[in-house]
Amino acid sequence: MAEADISISKQQTAAQSNRAIYPSLRGKRVLVTGGGSGIGAGLVEGFVAQGADVTFFDIAEADSRALVETLAPAKVRFEHVDLTKIDLLRDTIARLIAEEGAFDILVNNAANDDRHSIDQVDEAYWDNRLSVNLKHMFFSAQAVIPAMRERGGGVIINLGSISWHLALADLTLYQTCKAAIEGMTRSLARELGPDGIRATCVIPGNVRTERQLKWYTPEGEAEIVDAQCLKGRLLPHDIAAMVLFLASDDAALVTGHNYFVDAGWR
Repeated sequence: MAEADISISKQQTAAQSNRAIYPSLRGKRVLVTGGGSGIGAGLVEGFVAQGADVTFFDIAEADSRALVETLAPAKVRFEHVDLTKIDLLRDTIARLIAEEGAFDILVNNAANDDRHSIDQVDEAYWDNRLSVNLKHMFFSAQAVIPAMRERGGGVIINLGSISWHLALADLTLYQTCKAAIEGMTRSLARELGPDGIRATCVIPGNVRTERQLKWYTPEGEAEIVDAQCLKGRLLPHDIAAMVLFLASDDAALVTGHNYFVDAGWR
């Protein structure tokens, strides 16, 4: 890691200890998809720090179990769920609700931004990418909504992406899904508002995670920072800060809109 990156990381880690605590999140039942690493792990850590009761889904067994161990003795639960298997997704959510009650908060985070060209896309790849990046979000929401209604409200937070707003290269299907997520969020907010269920979308910029380091050289990272209004490097807890606010009662009348966390990279 470059010296400048170490400095930024230290500054943001130090700032994290001074971030807001939301009493309304203590004890809330939270479900995070794709919570084993990257932004998802930052979300899990953020909710755990608030005293929430957190369950997360992932297929990355080693990363997920290591996260649970790191957060012990906090109440955090990992479930190995392949989100492309909708029957398994529904059954797992139904079991968890039957065991411990309704989820108060769903964070639809899981996604995969593998690069591809238009010429490489066949029908099977199209179906796979929409399953990985969009389909499970709708069905996760559908599965938690009835119990939220019975409880008198809830929160659904979807993770979008700045990529389609910038029209980045080699991400056509990923960007198609991420654009659709914003439309789905608007629709959920309208349909579910009478039930006291809020729906919002958080749009991260380029967040420095182990996965993102696959795609960017140090020079590429420097170009991203140069294009931002603010020159810090985004980290997972920066995204978590926005998600925690939107999940809390401090955002009780916030729904139907998108919230960028991108350091002004537009």
